[in-house]
Amino acid sequence: MKTTMSKHKDKKPRDARDLILQLFKDSKNKKLSFKQIKKKLSSKFPVDVLHDTVTELEHDKLLERKGTAFVQRGEKNKLTRFETTLTGILELNQSGVGFVTIEGYEKDIRIQRRNVGSAFTGDKVRIVLTETRKGSRTEGRVVEIIERNTDYITGVIEITDRTAFVTPDNKSYQHDFYVPSAMRGEAKDGDKVVVRFVQWSPDEKNPVAEVVDILGKAGEHDTEMNAILIDNGFRLEFPEAVMKECGMMSDMVSEDEMLLRRDIRTIPTFTIDPYDAKDFDDALSFRELQDGVYEIGIHIADVSHYVTRGSETDLEAQKRATSVYMVDRVIPMLPERLSNELCSLRPNEDKRCFSVMVQMNEKGKVLDEWFGKTLIHSIQRFTYEEAQEVLEGKAHALSSTLLTLNKLAYKLRERRYKDGAINFETVEVKFKLDENNKPIGVYVKERKDAHMLIEDFMLLANRLVAEFVSKKKRDGAPVPFVYRIHDLPDMTKLEDLRDTAAVFGYKLNYDTPRQIAESFNKMMKDLKGKPEQNMLESLAIRTMAKAVYATENIGHYGLAFKHYSHFTSPIRRYPDVLAHRILFDVLYGAKHKKYPQLEELCKHSSDMEKSAADAERMSVKYKQVEFMLSRVGQTFDALITGVTEWGVFAEVIENKCEGLIKLSMLGDERFELDPKAHAVVGIETGTTYSLGDQIKIKVLKANMDKRQLDYAMVYDEEDDD
Repeated sequence: MKTTMSKHKDKKPRDARDLILQLFKDSKNKKLSFKQIKKKLSSKFPVDVLHDTVTELEHDKLLERKGTAFVQRGEKNKLTRFETTLTGILELNQSGVGFVTIEGYEKDIRIQRRNVGSAFTGDKVRIVLTETRKGSRTEGRVVEIIERNTDYITGVIEITDRTAFVTPDNKSYQHDFYVPSAMRGEAKDGDKVVVRFVQWSPDEKNPVAEVVDILGKAGEHDTEMNAILIDNGFRLEFPEAVMKECGMMSDMVSEDEMLLRRDIRTIPTFTIDPYDAKDFDDALSFRELQDGVYEIGIHIADVSHYVTRGSETDLEAQKRATSVYMVDRVIPMLPERLSNELCSLRPNEDKRCFSVMVQMNEKGKVLDEWFGKTLIHSIQRFTYEEAQEVLEGKAHALSSTLLTLNKLAYKLRERRYKDGAINFETVEVKFKLDENNKPIGVYVKERKDAHMLIEDFMLLANRLVAEFVSKKKRDGAPVPFVYRIHDLPDMTKLEDLRDTAAVFGYKLNYDTPRQIAESFNKMMKDLKGKPEQNMLESLAIRTMAKAVYATENIGHYGLAFKHYSHFTSPIRRYPDVLAHRILFDVLYGAKHKKYPQLEELCKHSSDMEKSAADAERMSVKYKQVEFMLSRVGQTFDALITGVTEWGVFAEVIENKCEGLIKLSMLGDERFELDPKAHAVVGIETGTTYSLGDQIKIKVLKANMDKRQLDYAMVYDEEDDD
């Protein structure tokens, strides 16, 4: 194949590196100051790129500082690699810097952009360690691409008379993809397409790709939402074999099956879910056994009855691992035949469940517990809003039931916080969309007692299941299980949060894990209704370790549980399906069953959970930018949520849409970052803009392609028009 043409003039830092070294070779006196280097090469590269590259060359011992100038070091001083090679998955950020996670290393190995070579984000690579400055992150270099990332890539295709290039939506891909004419299909200029990597030969400027799907015109709602899903590794359709398999499933319950199930269809049972939900995977039943003692059933859709091990549906669910909740749609883990029909605990229908039945007194103490398969019959489908109305006094046949359950939920919550749980109530941004899916309103979803009632009993079921299985043995060893674990927070991040919170007047104590939780809870309570609530809550969550799935239990710090699993949402989470299977085997005498690759499934599920969260976040950001697109030129009250070397981030208070105010838009003078003060300061006047300041902004630009908002500062004397 002939060498492909580069769409853009290549001005990568790695080329600056080569030219700087060549400049030294061509120089007669062999000694050059940075000013001389800049004079020679500033027409080819920005000054900051030249400065960073010279610094890297000095770090790599290819240049040596002599007073105010530099000299080139000899071949014997060149950077050498260690003999040992390491293997891992490469992740690239938008600037092209890579990070590889290696087992046994506490932190990722950093790969400078010049050392990435032709590797893509997601590739499995072999690296060698390079010499690293004392006290800095360990660095390496890619020496081999073991396995290419086979994920599909979305982007906009640009077609000319002679060439076609696709610019990836994911900016961690540092090159456009060349698409030969025979590999374009029916794609037209400006289409958003899905491409598959084909090859990248050493003599080619750009990787070669093939168009495998056309999503539609860039900028259209469905096109962009589908592109976000594909970029994050989610399929839009189910394979034909899965759909055929699900179509043959029946909801008929045989007499033999009922021998394994506890019939509780006569006990009042109900669901509480969002108004637009279709997959009801949990229900509650309630009855008073005697004065002050209650039986509460926590009933979970029996997905594992339908999704059997090794079936086509099971293998597809493994790959997806989770449902994805976008702004306007759900991409389910299971086909609708299961998620919305057979498994969904719809009212006035007999449904298979896996249940946790508890006896509880008025103080919320669990007196007895039972786990097993059941058959239920829900008599009421509440929305959260309808259930909340009942809790606030509206008459209903289940009023007494809901009120009693709410009191017990409060007891469970109080005990959890007393034990050291952290009360995270994050701000959830929701959109009001018109018939064309255009955002016409942005609002913050409010969590009330009805939401927390369901949550508290689901937490209880998850904890009880984990505690029960953890006590079981197989050949003298614990039965393998899927735990939901949450480690202690990182102290460096905690210190950063403490400093940021102090700017707003919140004091955090980090002497012990219990004091961390108490400090967090106090701050969360004090933040309620404050302009800085969203920012500090988001920052606090990012400070916490990420909860993940694992076979080795270390407890759940955030919930203050020694044992915790995910059992209550098998329609939308694959680890819950695994938990159901293992619990069933334990209960019904099959503790000997093996669970191959359980840890690998835990890791995959954790990874896909992160991908789903990324997709959800990207869809929200896209709609926020689209919402503000029609408000360019308008002014809003905002809060400064971040300060950097290049600008100030501000969040509009009324709709939580965050954008960047570039330093050049702050005023006529030059501003510099003061990191200790969390502020930018004017060089001439000392004018200061600090984290947490309330300001007024004007919307300058809404870039849909980059999903970015640009704001400008509005001063008191400016006309708001």
